[in-house]
Amino acid sequence: MRARLQEMMKESGAHLEGHFLLTSGNHSSDYMQCAMLLRFPKYAAFAGGALAGRIEKFSPDIIASPALGGIIIGHEVARALDVPFIFCERQDGAMVLRRFPFPEGKRVVVIEDVVTTGVSSGEVGAVLAAGGAEWVGTGSVIDRSGGRSSLPHDPESLWKVEFPLWRPEECPLCAKGLPLVKPGSRM
Repeated sequence: MRARLQEMMKESGAHLEGHFLLTSGNHSSDYMQCAMLLRFPKYAAFAGGALAGRIEKFSPDIIASPALGGIIIGHEVARALDVPFIFCERQDGAMVLRRFPFPEGKRVVVIEDVVTTGVSSGEVGAVLAAGGAEWVGTGSVIDRSGGRSSLPHDPESLWKVEFPLWRPEECPLCAKGLPLVKPGSRM
């Protein structure tokens, strides 16, 4: 399964190489732009079905995702499990549940495209837990956290990768004068 996912990431142009500013503030030579993968319905369905198989052990009543990156894969996972799907979005810088009723008393799994620090997924889980849901797990297509995410549990993922990360003042790509790109969605 992982070999097929890696092939799809390559075919879709989802694995980028260059000089990137990550949401964490760190720099990296590699970036996983899952939107490039998920723009193809057959790839999204494959990843959603595979990830559903990884998280079904949590017996979720509902799947939730952070907007924007988690919406497509979260919906595909929910479809594969035949459970409802909701998403949280940023309002005035804070993650909120605006468009849906709170899943009070429901078992929720948070699904994201890429986990690096775990901040967005953690915010979704915390918002839903504060509203009475039971946050039972987290899943992602890609886990590039290296086991250092801020999540209260290890995310289930289809592909765990570790790319070089540098603090800006230690970045060899900055030292070479390579242009810095911020491809992520959260500012």
